[in-house]
Amino acid sequence: MTRYADGPGVEVSIVVDAPVAKVWELVSDVNLPGRFSDEFQAAEWLDGAVGPAVGARFRGRNYHPLIGEWHTTSTITDFEPGRRIAWAVSDVDNPGSSWCFELEPAGTGTRVRQRARLGPGPSGVSYEIDLDPEHEEQIVERRLGEHRTNMQRNLDGIKALAES
Repeated sequence: MTRYADGPGVEVSIVVDAPVAKVWELVSDVNLPGRFSDEFQAAEWLDGAVGPAVGARFRGRNYHPLIGEWHTTSTITDFEPGRRIAWAVSDVDNPGSSWCFELEPAGTGTRVRQRARLGPGPSGVSYEIDLDPEHEEQIVERRLGEHRTNMQRNLDGIKALAES
């Protein structure tokens, strides 16, 4: 059984026919997924931050047709320029979800991976599970599917931009 407390996740990847440096410019922009995702709309840096660095925080604006609009605060937890950017949503020590982009050379291009992990901290998914615990597996699988779809849109968009 897929359980929220186990931190289930999803990963998508694509090879982009562009150098790592060009792809990095795209994935390190926290607003980029807002161009492609149905859910994530936009982000703004907080506390005077002007870009990604470990500890930098940003506020994300999201939308889902079943619940409307909401905001989250995320913190960059890993930042290795040209290689990896990761962030935790809400509480760094007990996130509602965790996300990352990773890059690696792939011949003359770049392999891009986007990962997402649910939980273990409170989130809209855990709230939904609390209301309907007997359907936890379906709730988790549905949410992972939504993330997978939006993540693939992100990567397809990155590929199109980087290769143009």
